[in-house]
Amino acid sequence: MLLKIHPKNPEMRKIVKAVQILQKGGVIIYPTDTLYGLGCDIHNTRALERICRIKGIKMRKSNFSFICNDLSHLSEYTAPIDNSTFRLLKKVLPGPFTFILKASSTVAKLFRNNKKTVGIRIPNTQIAQMLVKELGRPILSTTLNTKEMGEFLEYYTDPEDIYDAYKHQVDLVIDGGYGNQNPSTVVDCSKGEPIILRQGIGILPIEV
Repeated sequence: MLLKIHPKNPEMRKIVKAVQILQKGGVIIYPTDTLYGLGCDIHNTRALERICRIKGIKMRKSNFSFICNDLSHLSEYTAPIDNSTFRLLKKVLPGPFTFILKASSTVAKLFRNNKKTVGIRIPNTQIAQMLVKELGRPILSTTLNTKEMGEFLEYYTDPEDIYDAYKHQVDLVIDGGYGNQNPSTVVDCSKGEPIILRQGIGILPIEV
C-alpha cells in the first residue's frame, strides 16, 4: 500500500492507519529528516526478522536505530547517561543525528543477545514523531538499501520509486515527499566524550 501523508500537517487518520499496521506486526517504509527508513514495532520480533530478510542481514550482527519522538524513552532502552551527554542530546534533537549510547538490559532481551549499545534517533519530521507518539513506543528502524545507478550507488529519494521496489516486501510505504540523499550524523557517546563515527547532515555544536 502507498499512503500519501502531508509532511507538514500529517492527517491523523492516516497516522492511525499506519500505526495499526505496525501494531499488527507490519513492516513500513516512512520518511525521516534524512533518508527513508524501514521500520517496525520495537516489540515485534517477527517483523524485525522480516526487515533483516529484506536487508539481507543477520539480526545478531545488525545495527538498528530506535526512532523516538522525545527523550522520555532513554531510561527504558539506554543505561543512565551523564549530564554532558544529556545536554548535547537535548540541544541537537530533534535533528539529523544518530546517537550511540550504552544499552539497557531491555535491549538485550529484544535482540536476544548481549547487545552493548543502541542507536537513538529523534527525526525532525512530523510524520515520524507522530507515528512513534501514536504507537506509544519507539520504531525499530534501518535505512533502505541503496540502489544501483550504473557505477554508482545512491539512496532512494522518490517514494513512488520506493513503492515500486518494495511493494511486495513491505505492508506500507508512506509518501511524505522526496527524501534526502544524505544520512544522519552518527555520534558515539557510549564511552563518554562524543566521537563522530559518520559525518552526515547534522553538525555538532562546538560548545554544549
